[in-house]
Amino acid sequence: MNAKPLQHDSSQPADDARKPRSDGEQSRERLLQAAMRLFGEQGFSKTSTREIAQAANANVAAISYYFGDKAGLYQACFTAICTPAENNIAMFDQPHFTLRESLHGYYQQMIAPLMAGGDAEVILRLFYREMLEPTGIWQQEIENNIRPEHLALVGVLCRHLGLKKPDDRVHRLGYAIAAMCLQMLIGRDVVAVITPHMMSSPQAIADWAQHLVGFAEALVHAEKTKLQQGKA
Repeated sequence: MNAKPLQHDSSQPADDARKPRSDGEQSRERLLQAAMRLFGEQGFSKTSTREIAQAANANVAAISYYFGDKAGLYQACFTAICTPAENNIAMFDQPHFTLRESLHGYYQQMIAPLMAGGDAEVILRLFYREMLEPTGIWQQEIENNIRPEHLALVGVLCRHLGLKKPDDRVHRLGYAIAAMCLQMLIGRDVVAVITPHMMSSPQAIADWAQHLVGFAEALVHAEKTKLQQGKA
């Protein structure tokens, strides 16, 4: 799951900060915002275009104009928040990176949805709903983003473990490194009850991720020691 912060009506184009967004751009953005919230709360099949348009204070015809149909709008919601795999991979897979630098970059791209402030709940809920009631987009996310990012991670691990290619041990290590961060993404309700301060701000989230770097580094070093000792 890799996401970027949402763009709101108040934001300005990067190439001309003084240029106001057109009414059409604002209408399209409101439709995306409303759709993400409603799709996340109710699912694709139970959310109507009329309901989305009403929540966005827009005409139903605008959905057809900007997105084609409800399925196109649903796809656009994920396109708006998903960062291309190559961008995420570039954050941790660089030949000159130390192991710590690679792990730091890996966790930075993983926690991106949590750093979206008030939008974090909307982004994550949309992903959860798609996972629970798949329309095919979650499978696309696995193939187009999660799979290549995992393979890039195990490539990094191989480099630091002195292996030419990954085996099941390296894949397990990669899954374990990712799993430590998944607690932050899918176990937020648990954390909110037990230790709410640990995710109460972007800085708290960043501090947690930095600790994960140390944990993951220890896992890699332990695996390297086992390999050097000839243990399976």
